[in-house]
Amino acid sequence: MPSTGDSGNDSLVRRIPIRLLPDRRRVYTQVFVPGQEDVAPSTDRTSKVVQRILSLSEEEVRLAIHDVRNEFGARHSDIDGRLAFNAHVILSREGLDEKVPLDRRLLIGAAFTREFAVEGAAVCNPSIVRHPDQTNIPDGSLRFVMSVRGIGEGHKSSIGFRTGVIDEFGSIEIHRPMPQLLVGSVEDDNHTGLTPPHGDGLSRDYSVSFPRASDISERLLWPHSRAEQQGMEDARFTQFTSPEGDQSYLATYTAFDGAEVFQQALETRDFASFHVFPLAGRAAHGKGLAFFPRKIGSQFVALTRADHESNFVSFSDTMTTWDERHLLPSPHRPWEVIQRGNCGSPIETEAGWLVLTHAVGAVRSYSISAMLLDLEDPTRIVGELTSPLLEASSSERDGYVPNVVYSCGSIVHGDVLTLPYGIADNFIGVATVQLSALLERLTSS
Repeated sequence: MPSTGDSGNDSLVRRIPIRLLPDRRRVYTQVFVPGQEDVAPSTDRTSKVVQRILSLSEEEVRLAIHDVRNEFGARHSDIDGRLAFNAHVILSREGLDEKVPLDRRLLIGAAFTREFAVEGAAVCNPSIVRHPDQTNIPDGSLRFVMSVRGIGEGHKSSIGFRTGVIDEFGSIEIHRPMPQLLVGSVEDDNHTGLTPPHGDGLSRDYSVSFPRASDISERLLWPHSRAEQQGMEDARFTQFTSPEGDQSYLATYTAFDGAEVFQQALETRDFASFHVFPLAGRAAHGKGLAFFPRKIGSQFVALTRADHESNFVSFSDTMTTWDERHLLPSPHRPWEVIQRGNCGSPIETEAGWLVLTHAVGAVRSYSISAMLLDLEDPTRIVGELTSPLLEASSSERDGYVPNVVYSCGSIVHGDVLTLPYGIADNFIGVATVQLSALLERLTSS
């Protein structure tokens, strides 16, 4: 829809000719049980399939597993390890785990394995933060990590990563991701021992670790707890600085079990080890909670959308329980009559907390705008744009979910705000905004 109200915000935004498309080569292996597919499950045929493989000759087994390695080995970092793990799951159920030789075991694992294309349907809703490693880049440049939401078969979502560099002039380069994926080792923090990352864990409090030698773009945060078995959506990352000056990365995301949504959070220092934990309290209902990048006074602060349609500011002593909430102005303009929310964590500037917002109007059209909150009292609005900053262009309307532009986090480098955004829940674009011009517009509004 065309902008309504004060116009001219289009002049602030510059779209960069970058399109980050779904990479359908990026696949993750899962246990596949014939007869127990997600759609219309029938009788479990596990025993029949196992017995067929046990009846094959040694030569048939040798040739078959040779073909599997040739066909799929390059698509996975450790194909034998994945097949052996899946074979262990199946053979343990059948009481045969200690009795099957290696090649036959691997073939059984292959028969009970399927590939899941984590970006098979879409890649969208990015969030961008400073990379923990800033060595060996040109002077004046900034290396970043971008989280992305991958959507695959059955609309199941996971959290992946890209990396790139913003130079001193604000030009951006996104690196090609590694073709293989790693899901990491998962430890349930409420129980003992390691648990397989199959999305069937009970606890919402767990840890994930990846080999430190792996590339960040290889690492995949895959649903583990039952609360997120249908997806991990829309991670909002921020670099958090404690009062003592320690830095870590915090993020929130939406966990979806197929029927209900839950607010989850994670913390990492290096994007190699993650602690995942649940958020609670009346201000943490629904979707879209986003942490401020530091405490204000002695409290943690977050933006929330507790009533599902308006922005709130919430304070907490613990970071995990969010009850106190303060309503910011409710939707009242034509382009936001359905709802408002945030587009990621606030960015601290000398003029105030810069908050990029999203809004939904007629024909479920999304737009991105901005407001400025007082640094010491973020319940007070210093200024806000009275028309959208970014709307779907004619080339951005069509996709998995039409008419959507949506971001989960931006970054400032120099006087340039870099805004990556999802387009039609299908792919990702990038826009830049001159920060000083945007702040001038906000403070004079």
